[in-house]
Formats: sequence, C-alpha cells, structure tokens
Amino acid sequence: MGFPVDLTAALTGASVWQLASWRKDLLQPEVQSNPVLYSFRDLVALRMFVRLRAEVPLQRIRKAVNTMRDWDLTQHPSRYTLLTDGDTVFLKEHDRAIDLVRRPGQEILLSVEDAFAPFTNLQGRGVVDFRHPRPHVEVEQQRLGGWPTVAGTRVAYDTIAKLVEGGIPPRDIERFYPSVTQAAASDAADFHAEVIQLRRTAA
Repeated sequence: MGFPVDLTAALTGASVWQLASWRKDLLQPEVQSNPVLYSFRDLVALRMFVRLRAEVPLQRIRKAVNTMRDWDLTQHPSRYTLLTDGDTVFLKEHDRAIDLVRRPGQEILLSVEDAFAPFTNLQGRGVVDFRHPRPHVEVEQQRLGGWPTVAGTRVAYDTIAKLVEGGIPPRDIERFYPSVTQAAASDAADFHAEVIQLRRTAA
C-alpha cells in the first residue's frame, strides 16, 4: 500500500515541505515512485521523527540516525524506538535506552511514550492519533495495508468522504454502506478535509 504525500502529512504531523526535505537525507521512501508514495513503515518512522523534532533540533535527529548507521543498525527506521529527554536522542532496546547524540553508547533508563498517541508538532499543529485519526476512523496495518478505514470495516475513509463531497448527506450513507453510521461518515469526511487542506498548503 502506498500513501500519498498529503495523507502521509496528515497521519505523521510532518509538513509537505518537511517530507520533501527529509527525503534528501533522513528517510527515503521504501519504494521509489513518481508521484512520491510512502509505505506504512515509512509512516511509523516519520511520525517518530516528527515527535522528536517537536522537542530537539533536527541536526540532533540526523546525528542520531547517523550514529545508528555507524553502529550498523541499518534496518528500516520503523524497527527502532527513538526517545528524547528534550536534550539528546536515545535508542530504546528492551529495558535500556542508549544515548545516540550527547554521549553515544551511554545507557539510561527512560519511560517510553506511545509514538502513536496524539501530540503537537514543532509548528504547533495537533497531530492526530495514528491509530484513530478520528473517533470512527482507524488505521490497522493488516486492513487495506494500513489505509485509514471506517472503524470496524474494510471501507476506506476516502470512499465515504467522496460520497459526502458528491452531495450525499452523512445520514444517508448507510443506504449505500450499511456498516457506516452517520457519525462515521461525518468523521471520514472531516478527516478527508484535513488531508485536502494539507494538499492545498503544499501547492
């Protein structure tokens, strides 16, 4: 499943400009394509970087990633958990956290924050809960490759949003998709509007 730039921005909290900049040195999409598409694993890694960027300068994140490369930790970045105390960046491994920036190799004990929970990015934009970008919209990697769907269904959020855009009121969506409630249709349309807004800001 490939995620376009606007949906990637909505789910990760990265701006479209940041995504373009980070493709140069921080995270290349797993699959090279035109237009640019990100994998589900790319989204997880990007979200982690955005969360770190809300608290530490970008050069420290780059240094942390480079330190990992120097240590031959070359799996996809989504396979690692990176944390910060607001000063340095740590790699979490089981019950230990290893400093990657200030004192590379020094171990510290830290509490782990849930990288999927909502947070505020550096620009002050609220970043959605990754698993539930809206109460009735959810992201499950095993369902449609992680494409956001109406909660509890295999119906893509944008399928419903486009029906609402086309003039079908949310209350009438159940006539076409019996498993999609009015509230779910409204949430799908609302999330789609955020994705479209991010697309427009990139233009």
